[in-house]
Amino acid sequence: MVTFLLVVALVLAVLAFIVFVVGYNKLRAADVRVAEALSGIDVELTRRASLIPSLVHTVQTFAAHEKGILDHVTNARAALTSATAGTSVAQRSTAEKDLDTALAPLLALGQNYPQLNSSNNFLNLQENLTDSENKLAFARQYYNDSVATLNRLITTIPWMFVAPLTGVAEREYYQTPR
Repeated sequence: MVTFLLVVALVLAVLAFIVFVVGYNKLRAADVRVAEALSGIDVELTRRASLIPSLVHTVQTFAAHEKGILDHVTNARAALTSATAGTSVAQRSTAEKDLDTALAPLLALGQNYPQLNSSNNFLNLQENLTDSENKLAFARQYYNDSVATLNRLITTIPWMFVAPLTGVAEREYYQTPR
């Protein structure tokens, strides 16, 4: 009888260990996926920010007296670059919103300066910005999907018992700048 109980206890211990290992690996994989997705957003934000100096230079050659707009865009780009170096998702989103706000008047200058709007360089930069926006939207969605998966795992049985032992915590969603 004692042997039977020891075997049952051993089998239960092995099963508990297997569940823990599976849960640990599942949670860590989801956490890595979230970090990868956030990195994808950073890549697209950096790509987009790298287009800004060329856009500012192009506009500067046509509309040198629009210094306030150009300075605002340059400052917003610098804020976005520093936000992507940090860990805060909210800070990234806010910096992205600020850059969007700064870019709108800059892109609108094309209507005030027909020669600017006909510049191949300006049109190419606008096209690249649009492409970056599309890729950024996809990266945001991928990140939020990854966060949803991770957060769902952390809050469901049996993984909620393993999560505190793995050091994996819930993540915040990326809010679309408005």
